[in-house]
Amino acid sequence: MVVPRYGVEILGGAELGARMLAERLVAQLGWSVEVFTTCAQDHMTWADVYRPGDHVLNGVVVHRLRGAGGRPPAFFSCSERLLSHPASATLAEASTFIDLQGPTVPQMIDAVAGAGCELVAFYPYLYATTVRVLPAVADRAIMHAAAHDEGALHLPVFRSVFRGAAGFVHHSRSEQALVERTFGVGHRPQVVLGLGYEEPPAPDGDEDRVARIVGERPYLLSLGRVDGLKGTTLLGALFAQYKQRKPGPLGLVIAGPVTAAPPAHPDVVLTGAVDEADKWALLRHAVAFVQPSPHESFSVVTMEAWSQGLPVLVNARCDVTREHCQVSGGGLWFSSYATFEAAVDRLVADEVLRGRLGRAGRRWVRSNYRWPAIVERYGRFTTGLLDGGAPR
Repeated sequence: MVVPRYGVEILGGAELGARMLAERLVAQLGWSVEVFTTCAQDHMTWADVYRPGDHVLNGVVVHRLRGAGGRPPAFFSCSERLLSHPASATLAEASTFIDLQGPTVPQMIDAVAGAGCELVAFYPYLYATTVRVLPAVADRAIMHAAAHDEGALHLPVFRSVFRGAAGFVHHSRSEQALVERTFGVGHRPQVVLGLGYEEPPAPDGDEDRVARIVGERPYLLSLGRVDGLKGTTLLGALFAQYKQRKPGPLGLVIAGPVTAAPPAHPDVVLTGAVDEADKWALLRHAVAFVQPSPHESFSVVTMEAWSQGLPVLVNARCDVTREHCQVSGGGLWFSSYATFEAAVDRLVADEVLRGRLGRAGRRWVRSNYRWPAIVERYGRFTTGLLDGGAPR
C-alpha cells in the first residue's frame, strides 16, 4: 500500500481506511502487507514527525521515507488559481500543482517498484505519492481513489494515472459513476466495497461524559475534522440561524480536530479531538447525527452513527452520503437553510421518525459494512486480479 500518511494518530480520511484494511488483511487473511509512506502526520505541512526506516505496526510492515521538504507557500496561490477553473489548466500547470502539493518523496518510486509486491494499492488519488509512483507499477496497481467531485479531480494530470491503473476499489456507487464519467475506466476490473466500522466499546459512564461536554440538554452531533471544506463552517451558520428563529434548549456538538473553527455561538460546543469513549458516548445520546460535508467518498462516521441507531442528516450536495440515506432509508438531507430547518424540526419533534430512521440505518450498516465481510470481498477481488481479471 502507498499512502501519504500512516499511523494510529492519523484519524479519518482515506489514510485511516488504508490502515484499518491493512491490519485486517494481516489478521484475518494472513496476508503479508507492506506500507510505503512518509514520516508526516500533518497533510498541510508534510513535516517529518515519525522516525524514518522500517517498523511493524499491528502486524503491518511500514516503510517510512523522509520527505524532500514541506508544502511551499506557492502552493496556495497555485491551488486557488487552478482549482477555480480546473478544465482550463494545462498539463504542465497541473503537474506543478501536484509537485507543490506534495508530499515529495524522491526515493519512493524506486522503493515501491523494487519491493516485489504482487499488488500495490494506492490511497487516495490526490497526492504526489499516487501520481508520481503509480505509473512505475501500473500493471499491478489498485486505485483506492476516494474520489469526490472536486476541482482537483478535473485537472489533466490525473487522466493518465486513472487510466493506467489495473483495477479500482470504490467506496460507493456514486464514486464509481463519478470516476467512470470523468475517466472512462469501466473496462477495468473494479469493485464497490466501502469501508467497515469499528464496533464500539461497552458504555462506561456515558451520562457523566455527555454532561461534562454538553450539559443537560438535547443536542445534534457532528464528528470529524473541523474545517470549512468539511462543511462545519456551513453547519455553524445554519445552526446559528436556526437558533435565532427557534430559541430553545437544542445544542450542537462539533467534535474533532480543529483546522478552521466556525464562529463562536452559545449553543455550539466545539470540543476539539475527543477520545473513543467520549465519541461513542456522544453518539449514543445525540438526537441526530449531522454530516455537513459536501465532499465525501464514504464517511465512516456516518456508519458509526447508524450503528448506534441514530438518524442522520446530510448535505444534499454530497452524492455519496445522500446515496447512503436514500438506499438505507436511514436519514434526511438538506440543500438550503429552509430544508435544514424543516429536517431539524422533524427530527427533534418526532420520536417515532427518529426511531424508524435510526433502525433502518442500523440494519443497513450491519448488513453491508462489517469488517469481516469487507475483507473477504477484498480478498476475492484482489485474488481475481492476480488470476487475470476480476468481476466488477
